[in-house]
Amino acid sequence: MGYSDRYGRDILGGSGSAGGAGGHRSRRTAPPEVPATPGLVVETADGEWVGAVTGFERTYDGDFVRLEDRHGRDRLFKLRPGAFLLEGRPVTLVRHVEKRAPERSNSGSRKVADVRAKVAAPSRIWVEGLHDAAIVEQVWGHDLRVEGVVVEFIEGLDNLPEMLADFNPGSGRRVGVLADHLVEGSKETRLIEGLDRRVRDHVMVTGHPYIDIWEAVKPASVGIREWPRVPCGEDWKTGVCRRLGWGTPRDGWHRVYPSVKTFRDLDATLIGAVERLVDFVTEPEH
Repeated sequence: MGYSDRYGRDILGGSGSAGGAGGHRSRRTAPPEVPATPGLVVETADGEWVGAVTGFERTYDGDFVRLEDRHGRDRLFKLRPGAFLLEGRPVTLVRHVEKRAPERSNSGSRKVADVRAKVAAPSRIWVEGLHDAAIVEQVWGHDLRVEGVVVEFIEGLDNLPEMLADFNPGSGRRVGVLADHLVEGSKETRLIEGLDRRVRDHVMVTGHPYIDIWEAVKPASVGIREWPRVPCGEDWKTGVCRRLGWGTPRDGWHRVYPSVKTFRDLDATLIGAVERLVDFVTEPEH
């Protein structure tokens, strides 16, 4: 008939045929599967269309790939074995599945989809005040719900000895305490050093060096150049708000809290302290 069968001959099969010497039947090598990534340029096996992959469609008749040629025209082609040529070689296009990076929680951990809070574990994390609890919840709330850990505020570290006595820490009942202004020689450090030795194995106290957790929020996140210095003896939040023109501490909190979205908005000392406490109250005891 005078037509050219471009792809009828098996270039890998040699000159043998089904009825050749020795009855040998040539074997075709299956075309390799290639993900049809957006922008990939292929040619149809019949040589009639060359275009770039722009998308897919699924119909009752199967899966189709959409190819756009250099003139901006597009057509749908069914995904069949060996139906396309890539750099002159037959290939089987398969749907491209984009690999998505795992979602991360505000703390940077891998996010667990559709998480439901576990029944509260016996162990607890205690923080000094309501603002501390709100910031910990904002950044680590997802992680804590996965682990079933409850965060409670104790209205100041001075209440710690009495609360520990009531809680009675022990095996399986650990307490992690997040403390402000945890520096050598401070009142907070001396109070912790005086804790009953019988509970120390089941209690971890750690924290950050700042007078208040506000100061552990990065200034750039709040939109300021730096946190003001407030003289000893003056209420720190009140002094900060007056120097920044924020009004009252209540007004200031409405500026600080919305600025904390992820762990990146916090100082490394606070991040490390909370991570250690979460590990401490969730690790199995040996």
